[in-house]
Amino acid sequence: MLDAEKARAASRLLVGHWDNGTRLDAIPQQLRPQTRTDGYAIQSHVMDRSSAPLFGWKIAATSLAGQRHINVDGPMAGRLLAEQAVEVGGAVSLATSKMRVVEIEFAFRFGRPLPPRPAPYAITEVMNAVAGLHPAIEIPDSRYDDFCAVGAPQLIADNACANLFVIGEPVQEDWRDVDLAKHAVTGLVLGKSQHNGSGAAVLGDPRIALTWLVNELSGLGIALEPGQVVITGTCVTPIAVEAGDEVVGDLGRFGRVSVRFA
Repeated sequence: MLDAEKARAASRLLVGHWDNGTRLDAIPQQLRPQTRTDGYAIQSHVMDRSSAPLFGWKIAATSLAGQRHINVDGPMAGRLLAEQAVEVGGAVSLATSKMRVVEIEFAFRFGRPLPPRPAPYAITEVMNAVAGLHPAIEIPDSRYDDFCAVGAPQLIADNACANLFVIGEPVQEDWRDVDLAKHAVTGLVLGKSQHNGSGAAVLGDPRIALTWLVNELSGLGIALEPGQVVITGTCVTPIAVEAGDEVVGDLGRFGRVSVRFA
């Protein structure tokens, strides 16, 4: 198990590459996490980079295909930093992006806390703590040259590939009785392509994914706090983008969200 100083040093290394738009092959062996717990210990220090309260959380690798692609055996949690939020319709640069993809997602905003506890939370308990549903776009990225080769502990240390994200307006109509697993989701690269999916791509149901996240954090002694937002994983195959593209995430009756690439 990594001691606190090594975890902090590994985080400083990763954050330095994040800030500079550069990459590394892997965390040096003397600082390298060997377990998921080590990875989360390193990740926790990413908050040293932020001057604002934690915005929320993301879930990576929520589909079997995604897990196979990056050679992990399950989903991973990452922190969303307030400074990385992009306004709806805003423009971002791909100049330093390694992944160059976008993901269309369901986002849930919490209205009351869910503190850590020994017993796992049930879906009903988690959903009762949710205050609102939003459409969202994630623009993930990695600080590794080959993010498919480093394994889950190092990916978790690298904040589970968290980077930029866009959170749309809250859904105004009643959504709680809707089967989110069957709800159609579309990603559009305007004038170029359309990508179709559904909530079932996210661990079978976005609510299942959200409950996984709550219980993953509970096991780490971390609470979900009121106001925090969780993006639950992509409902469509990640969409490749390039400079000049405009992407729209269309969740039908639940609204649309967009971002432009300068």
